[in-house]
Amino acid sequence: MIETYKLLTGKYDQQVALTLPKNVTSEYFTRGSCNKLLIKRCRYDLRKNFYSNRIVNIWNSLPDYVVMSDTINTFKNRLDAHWNHRGFLFHYRATYTGTGD
Repeated sequence: MIETYKLLTGKYDQQVALTLPKNVTSEYFTRGSCNKLLIKRCRYDLRKNFYSNRIVNIWNSLPDYVVMSDTINTFKNRLDAHWNHRGFLFHYRATYTGTGD
């Protein structure tokens, strides 16, 4: 999430950094922050495991006070406080299946 925050706030060089498309529909004015990411549809299973697709749901579920932090350290502290009592299950051994099988 820290890398996503750095990408969205312009901490990296914009010419070489990954661009994450923001959701610019009118519903973000009433639901959540203006830094919500766009959920892309994928035709192939391999694309679903890219970084830019894996982080969208997690980033969009963060509250506004975490996403709109001024500095990286503030973001880290607020993220730790938000995730303090939440249990996460990371499946780090994901299976990659192609469509040609």
